[in-house]
Amino acid sequence: MSTTLRVAVIGCGAIAANHIAAYRGCDGVEVIACSDVDAARAEAFAKAHGIPQGFGDTEELFAQRPDLVSICTPHPTHAALVIRAAELGINVLCEKPLAVDPGIAETMVSACREAGVAFGAIYQRRWWPAAQRIRAALDEGALGAPMLGRVQVLLHRDPSYYSATPWRGTWAADGGGVLMTQAIHYLDLLQWYLGDVETVYAQADTYVHGEHIEVEDTLTATLRFTSGAIASFSASTGLSRGLGESIEITGTSGATVGLLEYPEGTEARTHVWTVEGQENLDPLTELAPEPDLASINGALTPFHTLQVQDMVAALREGRQPAVTGEDALRSLRTLGAIYASMRSGRAERVDTAAAMGAAAAGPTPADTTTSGMNGKDAAST
Repeated sequence: MSTTLRVAVIGCGAIAANHIAAYRGCDGVEVIACSDVDAARAEAFAKAHGIPQGFGDTEELFAQRPDLVSICTPHPTHAALVIRAAELGINVLCEKPLAVDPGIAETMVSACREAGVAFGAIYQRRWWPAAQRIRAALDEGALGAPMLGRVQVLLHRDPSYYSATPWRGTWAADGGGVLMTQAIHYLDLLQWYLGDVETVYAQADTYVHGEHIEVEDTLTATLRFTSGAIASFSASTGLSRGLGESIEITGTSGATVGLLEYPEGTEARTHVWTVEGQENLDPLTELAPEPDLASINGALTPFHTLQVQDMVAALREGRQPAVTGEDALRSLRTLGAIYASMRSGRAERVDTAAAMGAAAAGPTPADTTTSGMNGKDAAST
């Protein structure tokens, strides 16, 4: 690899701008190209962001031989792009989720491993200082053994959110509803803190957005971890006013630590901390204005930047990125088991149910082609 790291971005929706800003915040990185299935969109994006070349064909982009490519396209297009990049020896940083099916994601991870390329997945909320503080408390043993987790993802989405982009809210393209598209960030955090999940039991329904989507807008799940810890997980996009997202972990010491992301997209703060000698409670006292999606994505840009900087450093140092494809696959397997439990109405083991695939929860099998898909407009929301 040359001194200058040459990077490219595939998919020119709104989230791609976060990646561009992040790369521009790294020393010794040059953004050489972007692409989108809509060539005009790619050219306009390139012009707006000072990128030398914008292509309507990913093969033209790959022909430029970047060292690293960011994939910012809709969920079901990720697999073909990641596998193709691996074949060409190009390192990959992919927006979440890796795929709409755990089995497909397994193939992506294997392709990168066999090709010897680095494979990172975007879960930028791990870089919040509040999230890092919880991880450090667990590592230091301040909670004893983690025994109980609680996650709440309580969001508002207008019908226009789903109608604005035809692939949203479908099993084939989105791969799921609030769990797949919004709450997966908190499933990642929960597993970062508590480890592998053994069994899940979930129930879900579409209470509010049924005229616009075929996937769930509301769910609740109980998870048991291989460590013996248990957790409750609730999520919805059906609130008239979003109440943000939170996670709390209680350990056998009796101490509880947690963070709250409110309003959605803002940097999370520590809202409960009862480690002895460090007690603090910061309850929500007033409602904030409902943020628009552009504001949510914009507020997350600094943490995209920190994750991109880690990816760049990993390539230069010859190490794995902090969040690998294997890490992303871990939460996707659990997600697959949750959807399997929604179908079956019974508890499901992650090591068996997840293999059936998250997309099997819906009436249409996952589409792994890349045709007809533009850049992702709101990959993190």
